Amino acid sequence: MRVLALSDTHAPRFWKRCPRAVAVHAEQADLILHAGDVCIPEVLDELSAFAPVRVVLGNNDGPEVAAWGAPESLELDLEGLRVAMIHDAGSKDGRLARMKRRFPAADLVIFGHSHIPMDVADDRLRMVNPGSPTDKRRQPFRTLAELIITDGRLASAVIHDLP
Repeated sequence: MRVLALSDTHAPRFWKRCPRAVAVHAEQADLILHAGDVCIPEVLDELSAFAPVRVVLGNNDGPEVAAWGAPESLELDLEGLRVAMIHDAGSKDGRLARMKRRFPAADLVIFGHSHIPMDVADDRLRMVNPGSPTDKRRQPFRTLAELIITDGRLASAVIHDLP
């Protein structure tokens, strides 16, 4: 299973329509996970043309995004891999331990908010922040993450720099 993970698209300020660099990855996705700060549900409609979309609420998302189907957090079983998603995982200090307590069954947590791409793990939990495909803030590149799930395990997680 190929999963595209996005966060912090911040439409319409930064996302006018799906950037070609995002579409290239979305065209190959079996599922798209958006870790919040969509801002307008039209982004989710647009992404849904590529693959099914699951989303969580970000701090900039309003009732329209909630009505589209975005809860505050989400737990999914993706081919046996237990995945949790939340927008803001809090301060980097103690983040892994905090997410283990919040999502004790999770193998992987996808989160956003900081716009800082990251992939960290310990012996039990992996955490991926895909960054933002549209608003790099102080980062050198706009980014997204591509996850490959095989036989109930995360076979690959790659954070892609976008042009």
